[in-house]
Amino acid sequence: MSEPEEDLREEESTKKKKKKEKGSVKKKKKEKREQEEQQQVEEEEEQSECVVLRGIFKLGKKSHDVLLTRTRLTWTPITPETPTGESCVTQSGTVLLQDVFAVKVKRRRAAGKQSGGPVLGMALFCSKRNGKRLEEETLHLHNASAEHTHAWYNKLKELLTAFSRPRFVKVFINPSSHKKEAVHIYREHVAPLFKMADVRTDITVTERKGHALSVMKECKLDEYDGVVCVGGDGSVAELCHAMVLRAQLDAGSPEKPVKQVLPLGIIPAGSTDVVSCSVHGVRDPVTAAMHIVLGHKQLVDMCSFTSLGQLVRFGFSAMFGFGGRSLAKAEKKRWMPSARRREYALVKTLARLRPEDCQLSFLPTKKSNKNLLEHRDQDQDPESEGEESWTTNQGLYLSISVMSIPCLSPHIPQGLAPYSRLANGSASLIAVGNTSRSEFIKHLKRYNSSSGQFSFSFVETHDVSAVRIRPRSVIGGSEEESEEDGDSRTSPIIQSEGAAFPWNIDGELVEIANEVLIRVHPQLITLYGEEVEEAESAVSCSCI
Repeated sequence: MSEPEEDLREEESTKKKKKKEKGSVKKKKKEKREQEEQQQVEEEEEQSECVVLRGIFKLGKKSHDVLLTRTRLTWTPITPETPTGESCVTQSGTVLLQDVFAVKVKRRRAAGKQSGGPVLGMALFCSKRNGKRLEEETLHLHNASAEHTHAWYNKLKELLTAFSRPRFVKVFINPSSHKKEAVHIYREHVAPLFKMADVRTDITVTERKGHALSVMKECKLDEYDGVVCVGGDGSVAELCHAMVLRAQLDAGSPEKPVKQVLPLGIIPAGSTDVVSCSVHGVRDPVTAAMHIVLGHKQLVDMCSFTSLGQLVRFGFSAMFGFGGRSLAKAEKKRWMPSARRREYALVKTLARLRPEDCQLSFLPTKKSNKNLLEHRDQDQDPESEGEESWTTNQGLYLSISVMSIPCLSPHIPQGLAPYSRLANGSASLIAVGNTSRSEFIKHLKRYNSSSGQFSFSFVETHDVSAVRIRPRSVIGGSEEESEEDGDSRTSPIIQSEGAAFPWNIDGELVEIANEVLIRVHPQLITLYGEEVEEAESAVSCSCI
């Protein structure tokens, strides 16, 4: 073939390519134009056909044309025409009804009177997002016509009732939490918002550990729309455990965990508030209360902790080894301020750092972040014990953590388990093998920077649906038998002759003398809040 013919063919193929490209560009433009037209039609329908009410109110000193649809309220300033016919720049505004938690009629009242008085208009109480915080914002709509104002008030109340929001909640307050500020926090920051949103409350101030559990077993939960806990992680853990137990009791299923439908709201009043930070992103009682009154709900995974076939408790996270021992030391110094107590416990535990010889078995749910062993079966049902294929390691471990939530806190904004999510049906297993004290401290310090804490040869992480931890002193039979069979029901268990092993389960010290089986139960509980990827940061601990 001659060169001119080749050139002609290349030109023709180039032309065809350009033609195709032009055709695809035209097609994309057409699709974009159709989308814009569709969007414009939808906006016009919202402004015309879906308008529920239209009227004039004053916002500040200017009159505004106000439109109310089933989803939002918009306002546009009414501006007179200029003599020259020039258009004026107008500042319109919008508020979504999903962000409005209360509407009240405004009246001018004489001093000392609690009711009556001429109508001035309405006030809409809304939630405004400021970073991870939710703040209260008030929109004042002035109109002196009582008939006009009441028509709008009644319609707004009707539209707000369409949202799934609590009207009556059971409140538990732990007066001993942290600096004993729980009652003050509730009265100053939470109660006024509940009153404004017409949320009725039934309050129990707990008097001892286990009080909330005993009340939850007896009270008539069908009367309430939700439960609220004002306290720290210990109070939250007790109440979450109580709610799942109550769901089992109501369903007549004592063996199998049952999903608790009633949502739980957490008002942070503790020293770390890990669970609250994980669903709010911030330790702020107003933000937490806003999530409750607005009805923001988030399904959350939980774990069951069992030993020798007996349920220990339900919870979100557990630490064995360093985490359990440091908490045990801190509990002996309850008279110290919380921050100082934590630092003391960390330093003392690091000074006497020693590994635990144990057998670690787990069921991987998907490809892990690091060092996932070859023996796995991703298609297995973690509830069918007979079909499970466990991955097993035997060795020395300084720390083993299992967390079904990211465990965010102001000191560790991305969490102790940054790869965990609130409702993905798995937990993060973080196993820290035996190493020098200096290397272990480097690993701990990396948590403050939220990066590189797992990039050590002695640290392995896995996504798991179940974990079994057997300290060496409670393993029966030979090592070979134990490694071949991961089923605790066929391997003999010998109770430890010494003291029980300390566990940190949701910030609470639990001493267990035998093996512990941890299972993840997807979406077992509903919490008021939303999933956040990072918590609002604070000054990090400088003790190590």
